[in-house]
Amino acid sequence: MKRHHGIVACAALVLLLGLALAPHAQQNAPPPAPPPDNSAAGNADGNADNDTVFRVNVDMVQLNVAVIDKKGNYVTGLNPSDFEILEDKTPQKMATFEEGNQEPLTVLNPAQTPSDPSGAKPGAAPAQLGATGANVFILFDTSNYMYRGFVFAQDAISDFVRSLDGTAKIALYSYSRDVSRAALLTSDRDQVLRGVRSTVAGADAALYNALLMVLKDAGRYSGRKIIVAFSNGPDNASMVPPEGVGELAQSEGVPIYMISTREANKDPVSTAVFERMSTATGGQAYFAKNWEEQQHAFASVREDLAHLYALSYYPQPNPNRGWRTITVKLLGEKLKNFHVRTRDGYRPRPTGFSTDSLDDTALAR
Repeated sequence: MKRHHGIVACAALVLLLGLALAPHAQQNAPPPAPPPDNSAAGNADGNADNDTVFRVNVDMVQLNVAVIDKKGNYVTGLNPSDFEILEDKTPQKMATFEEGNQEPLTVLNPAQTPSDPSGAKPGAAPAQLGATGANVFILFDTSNYMYRGFVFAQDAISDFVRSLDGTAKIALYSYSRDVSRAALLTSDRDQVLRGVRSTVAGADAALYNALLMVLKDAGRYSGRKIIVAFSNGPDNASMVPPEGVGELAQSEGVPIYMISTREANKDPVSTAVFERMSTATGGQAYFAKNWEEQQHAFASVREDLAHLYALSYYPQPNPNRGWRTITVKLLGEKLKNFHVRTRDGYRPRPTGFSTDSLDDTALAR
C-alpha cells in the first residue's frame, strides 16, 4: 500500500508541475491557424531563431455562464448580442452560443469564410459540437466519513441521475483513499445506477486526488462538462494540493459543484476550499445539514445545468503566456443589474502538454 501511495504522489506531482507550465483543455475542433506572433516568441530583439522559443497552444475557449436576477431566478431567453466576452480586457468574438439543452448556434467560425463553398451556414450547429447535452461527472465520497449515511447518499445520487435531462451523459466515480471508475461516461442510466449500488465504503478520504483523476478523464471530451463532487468530510489523504486541482479545472473549463453534508461552521478549512474552488470554476458549493437539504442541493445543480448558457470563442492574439483573466458582461440597460457566474480565467498550455501524461494506474484502482 505504501508503494502505491508513492506512485500516486510522484505521478500527481508531475502533473501539477505541468500545471505550473500552463495546462488548457484541447477541444476536438481544430483551431484556426494562429498568427505567427501568437504561436511563438523569440528573444527581446525579435529574433525568432533563438533556441529559447516557447510555443503555446490555445484552442476554442468554452464558458458555462449562469445569469441570475435579483430574486435569484435564472434569466432565460438571452441572445448572443446580449453578452460581451473579455480576455485580459480585450474583446473577443463569440464563436458558438447555446442556452440550456437547446441546439447550439454558430455565431462565428473563424476557420471559414462566406466564400468558402464548404463553409458552415450562419445559425447551423457546427459539426464539432455534436449533439446537445452535457457530460456530467459525479464523484461520490465512500470514505469512512460516510459510514452512517451511506445508503441515504446512494439514494440521493440515484435520484439525481434519474432526474437529469435525457441528452446528458453521466460518469460515476467513487473515492476513499483510492479512486474507482464505477461507470464510464454513458447515456445508459441503468448502467450508472448499477454503479451507484456497487459502491462500497472505504477508508480515508483523498478528495483532491480523485478530482484530479476525474479532470484528467473529462479533458478527453469536448462540449459542456461539469463535475458534481459529493463529500461528507475533509480530505485527509490526498497527495496533491487543492489549489493546483482548482486551477486545472479552471483551465479545462469544467465547473465544480461541491455538495458537502457537513455544516460549514464545523469544518471551516474545507468550507473555504470548497467555496473558493467552486466559485473560481463557475460552479457552486452547498452545505447540507441533513439529507433533505442534500437532495435539494442535487436538484439545484440539475436546475443550474438546465439553464446555463454555453459560450465559446477563439482567443484574439495575446502575448500573455501566463494566467489570462476572463470577464463576461451583459450589455444593455435592462440587463445591467443581473449577476453573471462563470470561470474567471485560464492558463494556456505549452504545445504538446496533455493531461494524459498522468498514468491512470497511479490514481485509479
